[in-house]
Amino acid sequence: MEKKFGVYICKGCGIGEALNVDDLKKATAGGAKVPAEAVKDHGILCSPEGLEMIRNDVKEGTTCVVIGACSPRVKFEEFEFPGTITERVNLREFIAWTMEPGSEDTQAVAEDYMKMGVIRVRKSSLPEPNILEDLSNTIMVIGGGITGITAALEAADAGYKVFLVEKEAELGGWAAELYKETPRLYPYDKLEEPRIFDKIKEVESNENVTIYKATTVEKTDGQPGLFDVTLRSNGSSQTLKVGAFVMAAGWKPYDASKLEYLGYGNPNVITNVQMEEIARKGKIIRPSDGKEAKKIAFIQCAGSRDANHLPYCSSFCCGTSLKQAKYVREKNSDAVAMIFYKDIRTPGQTELFYKNMQNDPGVLLTKGDVTAITDAGNGNLHVEAENTLLGEKIKVEADLVVLATGIVPATRATQEYFDALTEAGKKGDDAKKAFLDETPQPDSILNLTYRQGPEIPSLEGAYGFADSNFICFQYETRRTGIYTAGCVKQPMTMADAADDAAGAALKAIQCVEHVAKGMAVHPRAWDTTFPDPLMIKCTSCKRCTEECPFGAIDEDEKGTPFYRLNRCRRCGTCMGACPERIVSFKDFSVDIVGSMIKEGVDVPDEGYRVIVLACENDAYPALDSAAIKKMKLHPSVRIIPVRCLGSTNLVWVTDALSRGIDGLILLGCKYGENYQCHFVKGSELANYRFSKLQETLSKLQLEADRCQLLQVAISEYDQLPKMIDDFMKRIDEVGPNPFKGF
Repeated sequence: MEKKFGVYICKGCGIGEALNVDDLKKATAGGAKVPAEAVKDHGILCSPEGLEMIRNDVKEGTTCVVIGACSPRVKFEEFEFPGTITERVNLREFIAWTMEPGSEDTQAVAEDYMKMGVIRVRKSSLPEPNILEDLSNTIMVIGGGITGITAALEAADAGYKVFLVEKEAELGGWAAELYKETPRLYPYDKLEEPRIFDKIKEVESNENVTIYKATTVEKTDGQPGLFDVTLRSNGSSQTLKVGAFVMAAGWKPYDASKLEYLGYGNPNVITNVQMEEIARKGKIIRPSDGKEAKKIAFIQCAGSRDANHLPYCSSFCCGTSLKQAKYVREKNSDAVAMIFYKDIRTPGQTELFYKNMQNDPGVLLTKGDVTAITDAGNGNLHVEAENTLLGEKIKVEADLVVLATGIVPATRATQEYFDALTEAGKKGDDAKKAFLDETPQPDSILNLTYRQGPEIPSLEGAYGFADSNFICFQYETRRTGIYTAGCVKQPMTMADAADDAAGAALKAIQCVEHVAKGMAVHPRAWDTTFPDPLMIKCTSCKRCTEECPFGAIDEDEKGTPFYRLNRCRRCGTCMGACPERIVSFKDFSVDIVGSMIKEGVDVPDEGYRVIVLACENDAYPALDSAAIKKMKLHPSVRIIPVRCLGSTNLVWVTDALSRGIDGLILLGCKYGENYQCHFVKGSELANYRFSKLQETLSKLQLEADRCQLLQVAISEYDQLPKMIDDFMKRIDEVGPNPFKGF
């Protein structure tokens, strides 16, 4: 494409007052080497007249549009010019709203930003989507409980074909085991018949849904739009083409045999699941002798919210025990239900049901920690508790005890197995071999052929719940095109699981629609670029395959990497990982950013220059937020947005320091157990790479402090100016870059 530039500078929103726009136009034309007549200004560039000026130029052949105005995070619809390479330069938030108007330093910042904007466009190419052939838009739902059935119906009702896979012989899951459900209608005082059976009829009669019962997934290969899923049923296998998944594999009750201190093992100590089975059969009887139970104790958080068992709340247990207490009262008005709780958690409208149960004279609610369940004779049991509201220890007799056991996700066993295998591997090959010989591998659900493992990863310390970016993208996993819903993701009630299923189904639909257009999914959901490596220079070092957070890069039989592009989320982590610098995107590459640093930033003999590589997901929006609050940014700083800190190639540091830049900040999302990185590992990988670089800087007699990685949450915008100022103070202490002027 022949490049004809149009550079446009807005004077509105305080830009005209902060800058000498005429001087900026001249500096841009000279420094960025574009014709002076191509650089124009307008009082309000986003006005109909301003936009018409740009559109007319595009009609007359302008192919490269550089807009110096407001942040690229706003007015993106107005400043969209199809068929052009468009770059937004942030003069409003990063200059007009954050720097002293009319100063020499402020003018210098604007000139550098405009030059960098032109350089980025000059080095970029117009994106062309890579659309693969024979794509499928069929959604596969794993799990036939309330979550899976709801997801299948939502996708089917939207017009998509659905494969619903259930490992059991019948649909329904745990919902089909219930006697009654908690109230769904005002005034929330009457139990409901289970809705699952109507849902089963609805899904079985939906012509867009094909149901596979008593079926498991033998293998999942491929990528979104082109998944090849091998199902196994009744001893035979078949392979189906699938576009995306909703993972609704559900949960299992916590192993109550681990709760001996609460009396489990005694036949008259049962779980909440067993209580449903007893209630379905008629009267509430105790298992030991078949006598009707008249004093039933419910023990909340039996294993949940306990560091020795399940540290988390299992979400539905409080509502379930209140419901089961109502079973007791409805089946025998003389019976008493005693609920021992740490806290009662009944969010939303369930609170009204809780209040109704409080008014039942036969339901006694007692706050306290149950310390023991002991034999009281004649099959009865003593419940002992302390830390009660009255501060006293209590001891009551019951003829049946129900433990409100929590849940574990269906993915937990697989995740624990691989975590243990990793730990064994750290101890050496012998320990790893012994583990493999002695420990049976649990059944995997998806059986992915990814080199990173057969199942969806879970966060460290997430107790087996499928990994999801819980802050920003609730349904996402590290496996593109596979979306989690229900209790495989986090503990939740049936009502919440049904809502969750609808969201996951919509995300799966979004995925198949995006890959059909060659577009990325979350978070760069508009992006039609893709990694285009110069494979002739690849050394097969495997850095990219090991560091890709989403398993988008496989290796052939020779160990050479190759991309499965529909898995790629365009974070650029592979670009940052590659020591040969052969990975690039049409509008984002090692050369593009390196050229912006080397050619776009004027390094003065006096004073400092610092480059901030800002993650576009948390750091850049946080900087914008600070600007909206008119918080001041240091004028020595030049901010360059990057897709993710994981895309940071260390050659940029070399480029900056050799150019005379005095310091470099990597500004990205927080990482760790409660990560916020939109691309999972970006900040963490950058920190690891940076640690190696700082050792090298020290050997070169350059202060390691010249390069720092700073973590910031999007909500911590108010701290950013001080973080940058503190860094500048450190630069002032160590002094100018000794390479300045060379």
